[in-house]
Amino acid sequence: GCNPLAETGRSKLQNQRAVLNQQILKAVRMRAGAENLLRATTNTKVREQVLLELSFVNSDLQILKEELEGLNISVEVYQNAEETFSIPLVPLGLKETKDVDFTLPLKDFIQEHYSQDSSEYEDEIADLMDLRQACRTPSRDEAGIEMLISYFLQLGYVENRFFPPTRHIGVLFTWYDSFTGVPVCQQNLLLEKASVLFNIGALYTQIGTRCNRQTQAGLENAVDAFQKAAGVLSYLKETFTHTPSYDMSPAMLNVLVKMMLAQARECVFEQIGLSGIRNEFFTLVKMTQEVAKVGEVYMLVNTAMNQEPVKENIPYSWSKLAQIKSDHYKALAHYFIATILCDHELQPSDDEDEQEKALSQLYDHVPEGLMVLAVLKDKVQRKQLGKAHLRKAIVYHEEALRVCGLCKKLRNIEVLQEVLTAAHKRSLLKYAQQETEDDFLSLIQAPDILSKTEHKIETIAPQFSKVKVKDFFHKLGPLTVFSAKQRWTAPRTICLHHEAGELGFSLKGGSPVQVYCLDPLCSAASAGLKEGDYIVSVGGMDCKWLGVNEVLEKMKSVGKQPIELEVISCQDTTASLHSKSATYSMGMQKTYSLICLAMDEDKIDQTKKAPLKLPFLSWGTKNRQKAASTLCLPSAVAGSSQNKKKLSPFTLLNTESSLY
Repeated sequence: GCNPLAETGRSKLQNQRAVLNQQILKAVRMRAGAENLLRATTNTKVREQVLLELSFVNSDLQILKEELEGLNISVEVYQNAEETFSIPLVPLGLKETKDVDFTLPLKDFIQEHYSQDSSEYEDEIADLMDLRQACRTPSRDEAGIEMLISYFLQLGYVENRFFPPTRHIGVLFTWYDSFTGVPVCQQNLLLEKASVLFNIGALYTQIGTRCNRQTQAGLENAVDAFQKAAGVLSYLKETFTHTPSYDMSPAMLNVLVKMMLAQARECVFEQIGLSGIRNEFFTLVKMTQEVAKVGEVYMLVNTAMNQEPVKENIPYSWSKLAQIKSDHYKALAHYFIATILCDHELQPSDDEDEQEKALSQLYDHVPEGLMVLAVLKDKVQRKQLGKAHLRKAIVYHEEALRVCGLCKKLRNIEVLQEVLTAAHKRSLLKYAQQETEDDFLSLIQAPDILSKTEHKIETIAPQFSKVKVKDFFHKLGPLTVFSAKQRWTAPRTICLHHEAGELGFSLKGGSPVQVYCLDPLCSAASAGLKEGDYIVSVGGMDCKWLGVNEVLEKMKSVGKQPIELEVISCQDTTASLHSKSATYSMGMQKTYSLICLAMDEDKIDQTKKAPLKLPFLSWGTKNRQKAASTLCLPSAVAGSSQNKKKLSPFTLLNTESSLY
């Protein structure tokens, strides 16, 4: 990873984000305490004082939220260093997290579950912690992506090795919401995996915004990066179905995927016009359809951003920027078609049918009383329709400038103002060139333009298989056998004596090898060997990864001396899942609260088998059935008030929810 102390623009932003997260956490704690006191006291003076304090805390939280929004729209830092004249693209900031110490929980689990000396795995645990620490400050390139993916894949090994489905091992993961700054704590490793996936997508967006958009290669890389970012976020939405924070909720991820694909579409348009736009009929028709498509996708993004529940948490400036881009690119579409009509008169050498067909594809319908072929042939009609498009282009440009001026954050982005102003002046100049004294007679309204594109933009699914990683805890043995889901007896030492060259049993399987066809009268059975035992050591040499032939070779190499084997036996595990999830909510509304209200075990009918509770984060698309999730949590516990309240983003759900 990058040096966390490096004074780069991006690191400063992430440091500011971390500081804001801590301030929000402090304010939320104060608010929770004040609300608890307000519910508990009946003293009028105390209640008045608490209400006054709550108003100050709420104001402070609102200011902090606005500061966090300011960091999310600090797009200049992430753009390419080269001087450009392009509308800035929006990246995602990386989710912040707290340090996690795996040492004691993993060592205890190795000692207890695998019956091995945990001191032998100190280096592996340290490597895992170092990798996690490095992933907090990844470099903004493919090396950073590869490191995050390697950690994500490593977590798959760690989950299978150390996180049994029946209990928690005491590792608490804390991640901060990228938009609200609210912390989420869980002992569930799936929170860690989902957050790392989000950061992979966020890093792709930062790589995309960093590309040089003045070169063909740079734009190609930007399109690829935004498509990959959309693919990762889409994978996160489909795989982790009950994510516990707003920034990873399905609704929010759906909006983010649309935004990344829209930015990829914008880069494709810039790529087409990079070498210059020829003032030629069919070239302008193509550009009109392409830029209309960009305006259309940004309009859909803006609509999605203004829907509940996303509207409350998406940065306001992002929504306004999507609206500005939609208006700007729609204005360009009208400007291009106006140029077609005003600058290109039908010549005898031109193909009338081809031009009529091309122009007809731009409209769903033409103004009443006009025919496409007649417009092409009639100079007056061409000019009138062209000026109508110019008027509509000017209206869109003015609306984009107005919205930009109303948003404080966007008003401070100089290059955005420059691009919008230049496009507006160009349309005004074009209109002034066409102006005549009889303009007041022109009542034609410019029709809407149909979008069309020859360039397909879609998500690119993450290619995790391209990153090769080695299990840090390889020494524990093959994962198919030595996992947290299976319990084993402690290794037993069996001393074998040759009986006329026969062992009294056969071996089968891959690695590790398994005992079968055991003769109950042989010396091995008398020494304690059982049918189905796994051999993990021969003569003090580890053989968990050896096959049948290799184990037999080791036995033969001992000669006529007694053979010492270490074997383990599988234990039947039918323990039920815990009914409580060690999670907490820091102001999560309704659906995405993390309070898991446990069922009272005494009330469960002992004659019935209690259904297993799935975790909040459902790993894999297999968990499509109706399961216990944040969508169907009990609304109250025994003895609690039945009154339901609408909660703000920072309101605690009950007095028993604690931070740790």
